Formats: sequence, structure tokens, C-alpha cells
Amino acid sequence: MFTTESRYVSGGSRVCTRCAENFRPCEQCGTLLPDHTDCESCGSAGRVWNYNYKPDPRFFGHGPAFLGLELEIIVPQHNYDACAATVGEHIGDLGYLKHDSSIEPVGFELVTHPMDYEFAIEQFPWPLLERLTDLGCRSDHSVGIHVHVSRDGFDSAAHIFRWAKLIYRNESQTVALARRSSSYAVFSPIARERVKHTAKDDLRRYGMNRYQAINPHPRKSLEVRVFAGSLDPQQVQAALAFVAASVEYTRTLTSTDVVRHGGWEWDRFTAWVSQREQYAPLSMEMEALACAC
Repeated sequence: MFTTESRYVSGGSRVCTRCAENFRPCEQCGTLLPDHTDCESCGSAGRVWNYNYKPDPRFFGHGPAFLGLELEIIVPQHNYDACAATVGEHIGDLGYLKHDSSIEPVGFELVTHPMDYEFAIEQFPWPLLERLTDLGCRSDHSVGIHVHVSRDGFDSAAHIFRWAKLIYRNESQTVALARRSSSYAVFSPIARERVKHTAKDDLRRYGMNRYQAINPHPRKSLEVRVFAGSLDPQQVQAALAFVAASVEYTRTLTSTDVVRHGGWEWDRFTAWVSQREQYAPLSMEMEALACAC
């Protein structure tokens, strides 16, 4: 059963933390193992798991905000196995592949473990994207890039509120940057109204679905779903940079900043981004798409 504290057991089960004490951890990755079994996760490079596969997360970098990338990729049927094997060779223990029936005609989803922004930019195997393109793969507006950000990476519920309001108040600019407007990532009025519930993590009782610009339903993260798929490194890096930068921009934003100085205005955010070299992929993408102001 999925709960905020349940652990993944090799083979597909989940157990509570108390029952987890009855399993031995894999010495390499920490996955819980039943007696006399080998770890299914280790040595599985190139395997495409079922859609509901969700191993215990491994964290890369120092935080405080950790990002999880989900990149939906359309794969040529005749080259499917070779493409999966190529991902496995490049990604190592940083991520894994999952089946996704929403990708048509056929494809898979590349999912990374949580990593901080600096680690993602420096350590993700970016040449993999060009290699997949060479193999006939594509990722476009018909599929998506989803970026999870850890709730623990925010200072408080008020910080989450400020961050979500920045995105929802700048729908047109965010859509331009994302390169798509999608029914799978809706800027719905009900989501705007319930940002405070998203911030407090009590939204489940209201029954809103996950197909929102910001999906509040994952166990320990918030999922930004707005971006069109891409195998262009700059565009994928820009998606990561947007989430990371918006979290940091709103970390110290005060009510005075918002009320008197337009703190939630897009031009204030983009000016802040332009002054920070680490977010260069985002600045370049905003300039290329003419949504920098």
C-alpha cells in the first residue's frame, strides 16, 4: 500500500516501516529484499518496468530542493530494445525506464531519482538525448516533461504558496516557456483557488485530479507538468531550471515584495533569473521563445 512512509520491496510489494525491519536491504542500492532473492533493481540496465514501478528514492546532490525528472519519449517500434539498452548504458543508477500507455504509438518514460539542480546540470548524461535522437526517438508537444520538486525543499507551507502563486499568476508566460498548452497540465480555476490547500498538503480531501499545472498528489513532492517533451538538452535543462529557480526566487519573497514591488510579476522573476549564471539554460530558452519579459 502506498503511504508517505511505505518502503518498496523487490518484487513489487510495499510495506510499512515496522514491517520493513523483517527484510534485508540490498547492499548496493538499499532496496528491501525477501529472503533468498536477488535485487531486481541492480543489474537491470535497459529494463522497462511496469508503469506502477516506484522504488525507494536515491538522493543525488545536497539539496535542499531535490528535483525528479520524468521525460516521455516516443520510440520507434523496430528500435525499442536498442533504445532502452542505450538509456540503461547512460543513466546507470540515476534513473530507470517505465512503460506509459499514454505515449503513442509506443514509447517509454525516463524517470530519474531525486537530484538537486546543480547535480542534474553537471551529472545527468546529456549526450544520451542526442543518441536517442540518432536512434529515431522523439519527444514533442504530444508528450511531456514533468518535474517533481520535494516538499521538504521548501521552507514552509507559506513558501509553497508563494511559489505556486508565481506560476499560476503567470499562466501565459509559463505556457510560452513550456511550449504547449495541454489538457494534462491545466491551469484550472479550482487549482488556483485551492493553492493554500496545495501548500498545506490537505488537497486530497477535495478530490481534484492530478492533471493540473502543478499536481499536488505525489506522496512527498509537487509535480510541475506543464512542459512539452523534448530531446533538446537546453529545453530539458530549462524545465529543471525553471522549477529550481522559481523555488529559490520565492524562498525569501516577502509580502512587501509582492504588494509594493510586484514580486509575483513575470518581469521581476526573469530579471532575477538573468542575474544568476546557474540558470543560463532558462534565460537562453526564455530569450529564444520571446517570453523573457
